[in-house]
Amino acid sequence: MRVTHHLLAITLAALGGCAATMPPSYPQNALSPSGPSVLDTKPMPDVKRRTLDGATFDSAQARGRKVVVVKFFAKYCEPCKRSLPWFQRFAAEHPEVAVLGVDEDERESDARDVVTMFGLHFPIVHDTGNALSGRFRVSDMPITFVADKKGRIRWVGGPDQTESELEAAVSASSH
Repeated sequence: MRVTHHLLAITLAALGGCAATMPPSYPQNALSPSGPSVLDTKPMPDVKRRTLDGATFDSAQARGRKVVVVKFFAKYCEPCKRSLPWFQRFAAEHPEVAVLGVDEDERESDARDVVTMFGLHFPIVHDTGNALSGRFRVSDMPITFVADKKGRIRWVGGPDQTESELEAAVSASSH
């Protein structure tokens, strides 16, 4: 079944979108930029994972102090490739924001390739078994979640999100 989902994702990526490799039990609605999500205004799922560089990212440590931005992407996803350069720039320009990248590729080596290809320097986890994408109800990529300092999701950006929309969402969530 995993192979079927991977082939579907590759096919959809070739058509211009990137469907995540989600188990059939999760909703498959595409989220528009700053669009509705079943998680909207709900607490962001906690993330405590080892990053590709060996550190640990723990979203609970940021709660009460920082806005948290979580971006899901994959090597096979063309829209992801277009957004990663400006997302790297965003992360570098906003040290006051806790930024996490979640790579949805099957192999960790592909995740490492993405890091090298785009010169990514923010924390990135490889989502082995798609556990995080399941908790975040990811159905399309790239997708970005912005949680305010209290840990509530305030904005969800879909495949057509822009850097200025993300900037505005983070600014609005900082207050």
